[in-house]
Amino acid sequence: MFSKNKPIKTTYGIVGLGRFGSALTAKLSEFGAELMVIDRDEERVREMRDYTDNAFVVASLDKKSLAETGIQNCDVGVVCIGDHLDTSILTTLNLVGMGIKKVVAKAISEEHGEILKKLGAEVVYPEQDMAIRLAVRLENSNVLDFMQLTEKINISKMLVPEWAIGKSVVETEFRSKFALNIIAIDNAGNVVEHVKPDYIFREGDILFVSGSKDAVIRLLEQSTEK
Repeated sequence: MFSKNKPIKTTYGIVGLGRFGSALTAKLSEFGAELMVIDRDEERVREMRDYTDNAFVVASLDKKSLAETGIQNCDVGVVCIGDHLDTSILTTLNLVGMGIKKVVAKAISEEHGEILKKLGAEVVYPEQDMAIRLAVRLENSNVLDFMQLTEKINISKMLVPEWAIGKSVVETEFRSKFALNIIAIDNAGNVVEHVKPDYIFREGDILFVSGSKDAVIRLLEQSTEK
């Protein structure tokens, strides 16, 4: 059974390891997140053990079977099931009922999304998300990748703006002015996971920031103005 080991980090329980669930697992693993994953397909689960030891084959996604994995101990539960609407809806209902703080669910249509919202989940539409990611990357050369976790929360991987180089985190006002949180900074393979307020941005820094899509756009517009 999965249990949370590091209270500081957000833990994610991902149900469904199709293309969307597998890609989400790989990306969150890159960010150093603590993960557990569940699927009915043994081969898919085996492949995800490169990213987490907490990978479970579960034949039935009923509440009892889910509880036996320990997914209720995760901070965020993500339902990545799209091909079977009844299973998607039931699994979402079970995760919400188990008391997980935040449940995010993949929807394949507006109608599907409305049902998931009424169950208490935050909804993502992968096809729309891919369009947003492509548009952001095409329009902004500083953005290396862009992932929408919920309707209001995105994670962006981006080059440090030129105007921020040589300034500290406090001076650039990422949080107070742009409502963006810096998750980590990578410079030539050296990753800083706990970014202090006095960190001085350097040329070549790659930032991982979380916040709304509008916040990212405001930062990019500020970069253009500078």
